[in-house]
Formats: sequence, structure tokens, C-alpha cells
Amino acid sequence: MSLATLEATKARVAGLSFEGRAFLGAGYQPTRSGETFTKCSPIDGRVLAEVARCGEAEVDKAVATARQAFEDRRWSGLTPRARKQILLRFADLIESNAEELALLETLDMGKPIADAESVDLRLLVLCMRWYAEALDKIYDELAPVGDGAIGMIVREPIGVVGAIIPWNFPLMLAGWKMGPALGMGNSLILKPAEQSPLSTLRLAALALEAGIPEGVLQVVPGFGEEAGRALALHSDVDAISFTGSGEVGKLILQYAGQSNMKHVSLECGGKSPNIVFADVKDLDEAAEQAAWGVFFNQGEVCSAGSRLLAHESVREELVERVEAVAGTMRVGNPLDPETRVGAMVSDEQSARVLDYIKIGKQEGASLRMGGAPVEVERGGCYIPPTIFDGVKGDMRIAQEEIFGPVLSVLSFQDEAEAIQLANNTTYGLGAAVWTRDINTAFRVGKAMRSGSVWINAYDTGDISTPFGGYKQSGIGRDKSLHALDKYSQVKTLWVALG
Repeated sequence: MSLATLEATKARVAGLSFEGRAFLGAGYQPTRSGETFTKCSPIDGRVLAEVARCGEAEVDKAVATARQAFEDRRWSGLTPRARKQILLRFADLIESNAEELALLETLDMGKPIADAESVDLRLLVLCMRWYAEALDKIYDELAPVGDGAIGMIVREPIGVVGAIIPWNFPLMLAGWKMGPALGMGNSLILKPAEQSPLSTLRLAALALEAGIPEGVLQVVPGFGEEAGRALALHSDVDAISFTGSGEVGKLILQYAGQSNMKHVSLECGGKSPNIVFADVKDLDEAAEQAAWGVFFNQGEVCSAGSRLLAHESVREELVERVEAVAGTMRVGNPLDPETRVGAMVSDEQSARVLDYIKIGKQEGASLRMGGAPVEVERGGCYIPPTIFDGVKGDMRIAQEEIFGPVLSVLSFQDEAEAIQLANNTTYGLGAAVWTRDINTAFRVGKAMRSGSVWINAYDTGDISTPFGGYKQSGIGRDKSLHALDKYSQVKTLWVALG
């Protein structure tokens, strides 16, 4: 894309306004204390907005409002068909404001504008429409209890839900929680990451405009140790849904136990293996998807294929092709539609990734590509695609989630070794198997301790399939009808017949 196109995008940015106040009840409000924090763009360090630094007072207010909205049934009391129509209007409004939302997303967390538009916003709209359309097509159950009684099994909304969303896909992951939580009739309080609050705050106003009643969807920006902690500890919150690091996920579990034993669902990242066998049908396709599977969104993806497990007979050729694909990924200003790798979300995350690159070198892995920050925009954080070869399974870069554009290449000799290496982490979010042998594909796929296993593909799927992990990757599932389980209670109504 030409410089003129980049300049045109910058001109669109110049016309944006940034709302940083909390969205409580019927609209935007400052914090009780007036405290804010400065939100800067990772693209170039520019100040975007002063954002409300919510704490216990704002969370208490949001929860009380949400509880009142739930109890008076302004939303939960609507028929599924009525909620469906409102959520469809919400999806339409998101779609008609997609350009603004995509720009906010890019400015907020540094992802390429092309991805914000074609991936994040597209999938958000699809998600909201899918759950809206599902609502009036879900039936309760009758148990086979015989002639003397009727056993009815009904699903009800759980009540007040707190959802803590991460900074890598703020809008898309908000959608994964809004769709089923609102669809079931709950009141929902979103707590966006402090690194990326602006797009979610804008979303709340669109929800109100669509007809979602006051108090049903609220947004409390702020820091995790303040607003997030208060939400997870609150004894009038019935369920908490968290996507983020394992360290914080464990705290969420503790907070639930310390308060009211609220329902907890977690998605806490991964260290996903991408296994390529010697009989892979298309090495070019495997290399293409391996590269995009780890370098997309600057590697800030929980399901990133950050471990490439290659059979020793194809390892060198595969890595060369991955390098070739990575070499075409332009690192640049995220506002340029030609950019494929944008800015790291913050100085802190950039430093974390660079520390892991240093650790990889110290552990004896061979740095084949990248490894050093590049200058794109003064004040921004940019790390190019980085590849380590000769990685051993017990190295930290093979065990710990880096959350950056860093690929670790490991080799194996046979199927048993591949399975052992693949499962040898505390995570279990995703895995992939590349082979032309259907028996190998199913045998290895079933052996993976992962919530998703892709065969001859990487990180593909659909809103109709569940997403979540084994082991320390989390508890529960996003996407699909299974996500409704996180935001509902199952009740038995037993009717004795005279």
C-alpha cells in the first residue's frame, strides 16, 4: 500500500474522539475519586486519553446496578426471540461502526489495521449474530422418569457476570463473552485490560443504542490488581470469566474461594505444539501456516504455535521455508494496511519478549532469524519474527509462554517422541498434526492433551466449535453452544403426578 494510504488512515485517526470514562448504568461517568491513568499508543507513544482508574467504589456501583437490572427482569425477563432481535441490532451497529472500532483497536494495542478490520471486527460481528440466532432454537429437557412424574431440566441465567478480557484481542474476546452471557439473559460487567480499554468502552455505548437496557452491560476500566480484583472478590457477582495469564487465573480462583464461591471459567494461554511428520503432504502449506500460526498478531496469541516439532528428516527444509514466509511479513506502522507485524502492546511486553530471546541464546538454542528490536516509529515497540532452532524440550523457551513473535523449533525421530515432546508442558490449549496418514492423524490427535487439535491446518475453526484448554490452560470453553454452560444454571423441576 502506498504512503498516501497510510496518510489517509492517519487522517481518519485525526477525526477520532477517545472516551476514557467508565460506562456505568446509562452512560459514561468518572470515578468517584476522579483518578485516571494515561493511555498511550504502543505505535509511537502518543497519549490517546485519560482513562478512569476504577476501583472498589466503581465495581460496587456497577454490581449493584447489574443486580437491580437482573432482578427486575428488564433483560432476563425478555423472551429469547426479543433478546435475539436486540442483539442482532447490536451486531448491525458494530458492523456500521467497524472502521472506528478497528482504528481504536489498532491504536490501543498495536495490531495491524488490516487484521483489526478483517479478523477482529469481522469475527466479533459473526459471534454476536451467531449467538443471537441460537437463542430461540435452544430447548430444555424432559427426563425419562416414567408415568408417575415429570422431570423437567431447565437452564436459567446465572445472574451477574464479571468478564475480565485481555489486551491481545479486546473486541473479539469481549464478543466471546458478551454473546453467550447476554444471550442467556445475564447482566454483564466487562473489565478490559488497562493496555486496551478504548474499544470496549465504545462498544458499551453501541449496546445501549441497540436497545440493551440500562445496567445490563457496563464497563469498568482500570488495573487488574484494583478493578479486576474487586470484581473477582465481589460477593454479589455470580460468575467470573477470565482470559489472560495463568498467574492471574490462579488468583481469580483464590478470590472466588475467598468470597462467595462464584462460578469461575478461565482461559490462561498455551505453549501449543505444531507437529510436522515426514510424510506431510504439502511442506509449503505447513510452513506457511506454521509462520502465520506464531507470528500473527505479533505472536500475542494464546493459541500461537510457538513450538514447531519437525521430524528430523524434514526439519531443515521446513525451517528454511518458514524463514522464507516470515521474511515476507512486513514489520511496520500498524496503521499502514501493508503492515503484517505491528507493535508490541507495551514497553513491558517488549522487554519480556526480549528477555526470553536472551534466555534462548543463553540456553544454547541457535538463533536463525530476528532477535533484535527494529525502529519503525519513534516511541513504539517493534520485534520482528524470531526463530530459534536446536531447541530442547526442557528449555524455558520451549516451556514458558513468551507471548511474542518467537518460534522454537524442536526435532523428533518417531511418533512416540513427538507425542512426549508435545505434551511436555503445563499447558494444553491447542496442537496441530501434519501428516497424510489418517491413522497417524487420529492416533496422535487423540493423544494430545489439548482442547483443540487441528489436522493439516493450524488454528482454524468456527464459532460453532468450542475453544478452551486442558491442564493449566484453563477451565471451561468459549465459543459454540457449550459456552452457554458458563453463564447459566441447570435446574430440575420435579412434578409429581397424582
